[in-house]
Amino acid sequence: MPGRCPATLAFAVGKKVGNAVVRNRLRRRLRELVRLRLDLRCGVYLVRARPEAAQLGFEELGACLVQATKPFAAPGKTAGAGEQPRQ
Repeated sequence: MPGRCPATLAFAVGKKVGNAVVRNRLRRRLRELVRLRLDLRCGVYLVRARPEAAQLGFEELGACLVQATKPFAAPGKTAGAGEQPRQ
């Protein structure tokens, strides 16, 4: 949308989560969940992934992410309403 300030997200996934393959997979899943489900207010956000996050399924991880970012949802938007996953 023109004139709209985008939200910027960064993901902190430490070595305790797992090896590089596990950490990068989790980062990719989080990016996709943000694309699909979140509409955040303008700002810069840091999402920290704990080791337990690597064990969660896609839907469970999405539910946790939506719950954690509820206070930052854009006005008039419902968290969790998004596009369909990429095929």
